[in-house]
Amino acid sequence: MDFNYNKPGTFDPEKTAQIADHYKEIVKLLGEDVTREGLLKTPERVSMAMQFLMQGYDQNPEEILMSAKFSEDYRQMVIVKDIDFYSMCEHHMLPFFGKAHVAYIPNHHITGLSKIARIVEVYARRLQVQERMTTQIKECIQKTLQPLGVMVILEAQHLCMQMRGVQKQHSITTTSDFTGVFQQAKTREEFMNLIKKG
Repeated sequence: MDFNYNKPGTFDPEKTAQIADHYKEIVKLLGEDVTREGLLKTPERVSMAMQFLMQGYDQNPEEILMSAKFSEDYRQMVIVKDIDFYSMCEHHMLPFFGKAHVAYIPNHHITGLSKIARIVEVYARRLQVQERMTTQIKECIQKTLQPLGVMVILEAQHLCMQMRGVQKQHSITTTSDFTGVFQQAKTREEFMNLIKKG
């Protein structure tokens, strides 16, 4: 389900109420007054926000790719770069966010370009670690399209490092994973050069 805050019935009322009850108790335990005007509807709002942020659990990324899978005799690199994503670190449930760069070399099949961005979104909208998310995107494209190779790079800032812990404000974490022809250094280098161009 794609969540829309402005569409009635987007959120299951029972599930929303259950999650809100838990957040109400958390707010109490943190020392706040949940009856204060500004906090009266906060548990419900957080409940709906978390359901929106975690909607990737209800989506099938392979089905998304298959819905726009086309036969095409094209065997050069296809790159979708600078895909913005926002995810939640599973260790502290704080956001990490950045850009994804995805490339594949077709082997008789291509997919709609927007579907690549959708795949990134599906995996981002779950409790995640950046390393796993990188591999999940790669494996989904490889399994569904069976291309000659796939390469995925994620660059992200992690608020668990910036707001707490070491509090390093400008650190960027980069992860990559690849299959097939991208195991060749020359092919990886071509990809890297292409995503660096403005």
